[in-house]
Amino acid sequence: MLKSKVKQEQKLRRRRRVRAKVKGTATRPRLSVFRSGRGLFLQLIDDAAGRTLASVKESEVKAGAKTSPLAIAEEAGKLLASKAKKITGVVFDRGPYKYHGRVKAAAEGARAGGLEF
Repeated sequence: MLKSKVKQEQKLRRRRRVRAKVKGTATRPRLSVFRSGRGLFLQLIDDAAGRTLASVKESEVKAGAKTSPLAIAEEAGKLLASKAKKITGVVFDRGPYKYHGRVKAAAEGARAGGLEF
């Protein structure tokens, strides 16, 4: 089997393992993180109704030319918290990613913005 195919299957297994334990509701939605080559995407999802309550992408954050990716991720978390006006508590879905780097910075930014995990 190709190495890229094996890595893709491992990533899918990690995502399913995390999602099996994390469910979002209207009062406590799921904060989902997606990383790509183009940026970081955050969503607050109500799994019971199957809708996205709020979303932020990295490009929405106003950043200077010398801002680090960690600082941008933290600002994206704060922006998501400000968009979610009535929501205070969330469950964190890191997806297949380890809790470090941009994923951790986004979570800390959301906490600083007022969301409770």
